[in-house]
Amino acid sequence: MDNRPIGVFDSGIGGLTVLKEIMEQLPGEDVIYFGDTARIPYGTRSKETVTKYSFQCIKFLLSKKIKAIVIACNTASAIALEEAQKNFDIPIIGVITPGANKAALVTKNKRIGVIGTTGTINSEAYQMRIRRIDKSSQVIGIACPLFVQIVEDGWEDSDVAKLTAEKYLMELKEHDIDTLVLGCTHYPILRYTLSKVMGDKVNLVNPAFETAKVTKEILKEKGLLSDKLDKPKYKYYVSDAPEKFRRIGGNILGKDIETIEKVSIENL
Repeated sequence: MDNRPIGVFDSGIGGLTVLKEIMEQLPGEDVIYFGDTARIPYGTRSKETVTKYSFQCIKFLLSKKIKAIVIACNTASAIALEEAQKNFDIPIIGVITPGANKAALVTKNKRIGVIGTTGTINSEAYQMRIRRIDKSSQVIGIACPLFVQIVEDGWEDSDVAKLTAEKYLMELKEHDIDTLVLGCTHYPILRYTLSKVMGDKVNLVNPAFETAKVTKEILKEKGLLSDKLDKPKYKYYVSDAPEKFRRIGGNILGKDIETIEKVSIENL
């Protein structure tokens, strides 16, 4: 057993959907969350920059004596995960593989859609992972950048969200997909709207849920699960705009974020 906290980082606020799943599936674990809100979005950055930022986030979390790291960012998972796993001697879990594995498992007609930021879709990380599992799968990736702002503005159940989804998802409907991967951490907040647009015959795969599940399995396998009986502690750090993070983050988590600290990690 290991009572050290789990570290989670994202380029901003969306990774809180991953944290929410970790809270629910690993209710005995302390967690430290870092949102790199000063440098969001990662999706428009170069591979070198995303890797540099990810390593700085990891070094910050390591300074907090964590036992494992979850990269709760699709762009960072797509670009920096393998390098991070080579360079740091600690379990590091990304969101791409758990989500891709689930999509490959549940599809019946082998037509899978992936939606995400421009960076995640252009990296083809989900597409390549799914095809590695099943070469016969047809995977269509669509970038949906406006969804992030819709979620952060609290418009996820609005007509604006529905009309935007209809526009973005038109091509996926034409391809008759039966599985849709929500390949950005903001997108699970849009599940109701996306389900309404795609119809109930399309499986929505939430990588946040699958990542928490895999995290639990890895911690158990390595003997790192906590055996604490007291209430878990959650600490939040950001690189900018703590009040905005507190407001939007509270809506995502469904609970108040009581303490949050602004820190600089650029020199790490």
